[in-house]
Amino acid sequence: MRIGYIQTDPVFGDKERNFQRVMEIVDVEAVKADLIVLPELFATGYAFTSRLEAHDLGELPGEETTRFLCRLSRETGAAVAAGFVEVECEQWFNAAMLVDGDRVINTYRKIHLFNKEKMWFAPGDKPFAVHPVRGARVGLMVCYDWMFPEAARSLAMLGADVIAHPANLVMPYCQKAMVTRCLENRVFAVTANRIGTEARGEDKFTFTGGSQITSFNGGVLSSAPTDRVHASFVDIDPHAARDKKINEYNDVISDRRPGLYTTG
Repeated sequence: MRIGYIQTDPVFGDKERNFQRVMEIVDVEAVKADLIVLPELFATGYAFTSRLEAHDLGELPGEETTRFLCRLSRETGAAVAAGFVEVECEQWFNAAMLVDGDRVINTYRKIHLFNKEKMWFAPGDKPFAVHPVRGARVGLMVCYDWMFPEAARSLAMLGADVIAHPANLVMPYCQKAMVTRCLENRVFAVTANRIGTEARGEDKFTFTGGSQITSFNGGVLSSAPTDRVHASFVDIDPHAARDKKINEYNDVISDRRPGLYTTG
């Protein structure tokens, strides 16, 4: 299976420019992949200043961002995961979509909202899920979900081989943390981040780049620059993520002792 990311530099509110920028970064004629991951909110930008902005830039699945992602999927031959603002019943969600060809496989709504996202978006209300993609099992999480071990563990327990992880990272911790998330669950992950700075209203966010593909054994298979747009693809064996043993005696899933863990 060939997996990868496209690290972008979106302009706030300019969807058409941001769609075109993706096409400029990746040579769709040269790319042959099974899964491509784009950043969180890749089409809209991140630094909202009001719920009205989120409303105006929000979409239902099937609208312009979906159409672009399906086009990208068709032209590269890959399933595509990417972030967008999803609208439903007068609520707005920081969401991610997984498409394959002209089919929307699933949308996931970010469960763990970061910073002022809590002012613009409703917290995700759909459980984690895993979906078959090109012979692998792919799950979605978004950006700050990385901070919570339960997110990646939930996807692993559901059988994920690969975690598609659209992100807009501003803290310097995620890339190193994903080594642990993948190691403790023995899954692959594609963290697709963005670059650049957005200064809007009272906020100024500088994004850390460094998009990363992490192996089931904690190895870093690809790491993007911190300050340039970039695309990268690697070949993996998703079945390697189905062996949860780290030695003859230890298995990261069956060794769990949930009856002795404090929950809540």
